Order: sequence, then C-alpha cells, then structure tokens
Amino acid sequence: MPKICVPMVGKTNEELREEAEYLSKMDIDLVEWRVDFYQDVENVEAVRDASVQIREILGGIPLLFTFRSAKEGGEKEVGLDYYATLNKAMIETKCMDMIDVELFIDEKVMRNLIKVAQHNQVKVIISNHDFEKTPPKEEIVSRLRKAQDLGADIPKIAVMPRNEKDVLTLLEATNEMKNQYAKQPIITMAMAGKGVISRLAGEIFGSAITFGAAKKASAPGQVGVEELKSVLKLIHQNVKEK
Repeated sequence: MPKICVPMVGKTNEELREEAEYLSKMDIDLVEWRVDFYQDVENVEAVRDASVQIREILGGIPLLFTFRSAKEGGEKEVGLDYYATLNKAMIETKCMDMIDVELFIDEKVMRNLIKVAQHNQVKVIISNHDFEKTPPKEEIVSRLRKAQDLGADIPKIAVMPRNEKDVLTLLEATNEMKNQYAKQPIITMAMAGKGVISRLAGEIFGSAITFGAAKKASAPGQVGVEELKSVLKLIHQNVKEK
C-alpha cells in the first residue's frame, strides 16, 4: 500500500508549529515541509531553527525537506548557490530524513548534495514537475531513469493532464518504469482533478508514495488524508485477495 505524505505549508513559525501539532496526531507515514511557503526561507538560520522545532513536535514521523522552485510550481525562486546552501544546511541539521532535489538543477550541485546526504544518512528524492502538460510516455520514463541513474533513492515525477489520455500516459509510464527499470521505489502522479485516480492507484501501477492534504493542499488534486486512506485500504484489500 502506498505511503501517505502530507505537506506543511505554513508561512510563519506559529503556523508551522500549529501544522506540526496537528499532523503529529494523525496516522500518516511522512510529512513534507514545503519550505518555499515559509516567509523566512531566505534566512538559513531561521529555517534551521524552525526545522528543529518541527522535528521536536513531529517526534518519530519521517520528515521530507522540499524547496520547490517557482519554475516547477513552487512559491519562490532563489539562486542556485542559495538553493545548494539551504539544502546542505538542512541535511546537516540531522532533523531531516529526506530531501527533495529537482532533476533539472545544475548536475554538479546535485551530485554534491547527494554526496552530503549520503554522508549524513539522509535519503534523496530527485523530482520533476511539469505544470503545463504531460510529456510522452517515453519522456516520463526517461526522466525517472535519469533521476535513478543520478543516484536518487526515490525518483519522482508529477505532470499536468490536459485530458483523460494524459492520465493514462502517466499510468502507463509508471507501470513500465516499475516493471522494467526501477531499482527502488518511485513516485508518480498526474495533478488536478483529472489526475486524482493516479494518486489513488499507486499500488496497481507502481507509485510508492501519494500526497494528501490535511489543512491546505500544496498542489492541485491532493485529496484529504482520511478519504485518501480509506480508498488506499480498499484497493489494497482487493489487490491482496486476488
């Protein structure tokens, strides 16, 4: 059954503490701190201090650190040097279990972040988000394989469907990657309303983590956690029986 990850999107320390308290009481597998929503994101010390508080409140729930750039659907754009500095600092806090690194950043920066993460026993998701369209199946598979080859612990791709056929394209690519190339778990999804089925059917097609909303969604098409969990369980029970 796919793991459920819930994003934290607080803008202030108070909002983040409230979110963390709320999530700490939920039956979820993973929390993603979308730090690009945070008002002090360009202050490394502020981010570091907030991460310590979040870690303390969440207890043993695994924590994923993500700065999503504006060009991939995030709230903010920063320079490459700062992106690298911020991620490196968060790896070294020991507060993070995983970090998200974007597939199309500078490869030298990426390889260095992966090296630092491995040294600190932090897992790396290498991700790509296309908010405009759904690439052809071959391109989706190619991007996932590239992320894997670069050293991702988990390759991830999210695409925007313009029609139902695009959703099928994403699911076919997921299934092909899982059955022919994947050496570890992968994450895939089609966004928005048309793509909701892809967030529910990971166990069938091969996506290991799905993102659900607790209070506020971080991307279009995220389903509420309780609804998400009930559907995942329903699918899981039937898959096991057959």
